[in-house]
Amino acid sequence: AASNMRPGAQPGPPGRRGLVGRGQAWRCSPGARALLPEAGRHGAALCDPDSVVLCLLAMDEEDEDDIALQIHFTLIQAFCCDNDIHILRVSGMQRLATLLGEGAQDGGEPRDLHCILVTNPHTDSWKSQGLAEVASYCEESRCNNQWVPSVALQER
Repeated sequence: AASNMRPGAQPGPPGRRGLVGRGQAWRCSPGARALLPEAGRHGAALCDPDSVVLCLLAMDEEDEDDIALQIHFTLIQAFCCDNDIHILRVSGMQRLATLLGEGAQDGGEPRDLHCILVTNPHTDSWKSQGLAEVASYCEESRCNNQWVPSVALQER
């Protein structure tokens, strides 16, 4: 639905699955197409799995009993593992929204930040120092049998 698109993104041309935004056309693999209708209902952007470098799964304690959200996260984690995408769990939704400059749009509901896909269309995507540090943290966590590492964002 149009309400789930990133600002500036437009539906792709007829017969092509994906979105066009910021001069980029995004295609989805068959596996992604199977998962994305559900993810789209929860605010995830359609994109090429090859351009996704990190998946942030964010929730606070009050969301832990939300079975639908847990199922959604399980499906996304499986997809990310199959596509070698780093996963990071984040708590502190209010702080995350502040860091991202998010708030209620035009007095309406705030955007759903439970799942954020960090994309980079460049082939050498880990040149960003911040992304490299997050990737290193995720890899170290996996070596310590923590398959989905987590970070708690604190209010300032």
